Amino acid sequence: MTDVIQLLPDSVANQIAAGEVIQRPASVIKELVENAVDAGAHTINVLVVDAGRTTIQVIDDGCGMSETDARLAFERHATSKIRKADDLFSLHTMGFRGEALPSIAAVAQIELRTRRETDEVGTCLTLSGSRIDGQEVCSCPVGSSFMVSNLFFNVPARRKFLKTNATELNAILTAFERIVLVYPEINFTLHSNGQELLNLKAGSLRQRITDVYGRRFGQDLMPVNVETQLCKITGFVAKPETARKKGAHECFFVNGRYMKHAYFHKAVQQAYERLIPAGAHVPYFIYFTVNPADIDVNIHPTKTEIKFENEQPIWQILTAAVKDAIGQFCEIPQIDFDTEGRPEIPAYNPVSVPVEAPRVSKNPQYNPFHEKPASNWERLYESLPSQHAEQEPALFPTPEEPALGEQPMELTDVSPLHYQYKGRYIMTAVKSGLMIIDQHRADIRIRYEQYLHQLGETTSRSQRLLFPEVLEMAPSEAALMTDILPALAAVGFELTPLGPSSYAVNGVPAGIEGLNPSLLIQNILSSAVPVSRDTMSLNHQVAIGLARQAAIPYGQQLSNEEMDVVVNNLFACENVNYTPDGKAILCILPQSDIEHLLG
Repeated sequence: MTDVIQLLPDSVANQIAAGEVIQRPASVIKELVENAVDAGAHTINVLVVDAGRTTIQVIDDGCGMSETDARLAFERHATSKIRKADDLFSLHTMGFRGEALPSIAAVAQIELRTRRETDEVGTCLTLSGSRIDGQEVCSCPVGSSFMVSNLFFNVPARRKFLKTNATELNAILTAFERIVLVYPEINFTLHSNGQELLNLKAGSLRQRITDVYGRRFGQDLMPVNVETQLCKITGFVAKPETARKKGAHECFFVNGRYMKHAYFHKAVQQAYERLIPAGAHVPYFIYFTVNPADIDVNIHPTKTEIKFENEQPIWQILTAAVKDAIGQFCEIPQIDFDTEGRPEIPAYNPVSVPVEAPRVSKNPQYNPFHEKPASNWERLYESLPSQHAEQEPALFPTPEEPALGEQPMELTDVSPLHYQYKGRYIMTAVKSGLMIIDQHRADIRIRYEQYLHQLGETTSRSQRLLFPEVLEMAPSEAALMTDILPALAAVGFELTPLGPSSYAVNGVPAGIEGLNPSLLIQNILSSAVPVSRDTMSLNHQVAIGLARQAAIPYGQQLSNEEMDVVVNNLFACENVNYTPDGKAILCILPQSDIEHLLG
């Protein structure tokens, strides 16, 4: 019997490794930009065509590579970052495993041009599917230039599952933002299809955050700074009034590396307890500096999951630091003392002589009963009803008994009576018992189906704004607008582009007057991030995002007529039981259960 176990070829092993490291074009940019940072670059330029499907180019002015290093860099586990296993516990570079370049070369075509400062000429290396096609000398500036073409050309299944260009570009911008926020001292540029999306000059960290997310965003940041023996925590947290349900920019960085950490996220949320609504999030950019021996970054190929040795003490330090920032820098509304026309109240001074109490003059001869009463006082009461007192209406009134020989009133002749409980639920009697309806969720279902119908029929009414508002967004959010704009126009938004990342809001859908249109569109964008090529999926995301913002809020008091409209419109919907995201809208308390409780 022949042996069945054999070594896989290097090309197959590299494609398997690429499945973990290179998931989409954004992964390629992340790995190449991190290598440029490790090479000591002062300027890094990134150019993409068709959201990275066609080409990705990363140009840096780092140290460059020799002819031998350029060829060896595409071998698996070839790295200049570590030499022995103990180096894993003292990492000071972004990469260290030597898997990024071999993984990229396994699923794409690469052209590398690189030169060191001490070399007169550079090296040009071309690869295709882990196979070296050619190597020759060339003329190029100091540094490295990676040109990655036809990503996943030899893995059609992976290429087929890439999403729309707008979604992939959004992922590229998100990965790019996480790197530029760590290195404000490096110049970065990003171009997409020849258009400049980001041009970030070297500066301070606060300036870098402002350049990425906008001037208004930077005005709401509060600094965090604390240093202990365990760690040093710096960065910025936003003011409580900037809290959002979705789409808040939340970033943790440890030793210059982006990470996801749910435990530390709870620490920040706890610091904002009772300052923001339940379920809301505030933006933050928090940087940890710890001893590399106290963390483990070698957990996941993407290096975004990091294990801390002293999680509990750092959690307490983080909570205290954020609370301190809120207490020191959070603005408190000031009382406007308008003293014009008001008496001056002197400050209390225990040493000074007490002021004599004011005296009130009076007329001891005045008696109101000596005056002659008005003779026509009865006319003052002519407009009042003749009955002495009105009875307060009952909570659940019972219909009056019909007179003898009179036909009983049909139920359809009058609107049914409803009761609103705590500004949240609508209670109404049905044949089988008592129906309880969540007013907010019911209105979400009603508006969702209305907006979805408008998106399908492209018939909507728009309300023009007297003063158009300017909508500023992050580049990652602006990348989605190409997909979202037709759907927003279909429901009644009128948007005019003012630049790569800003729009003028000239009109909003009729019926949502009073809402903040900029915040409304940003919430829709945050809900529409995982959109796909399917138009119905995009319409669903826009409709549910708009319905959530425009629906009746909890706590709003409704009249009986308004509650009757909600109930009737709800039962005209296709699905009366659940919201579009699967939450229950109503429940019925059976009559038998009520009798059992009161029996």
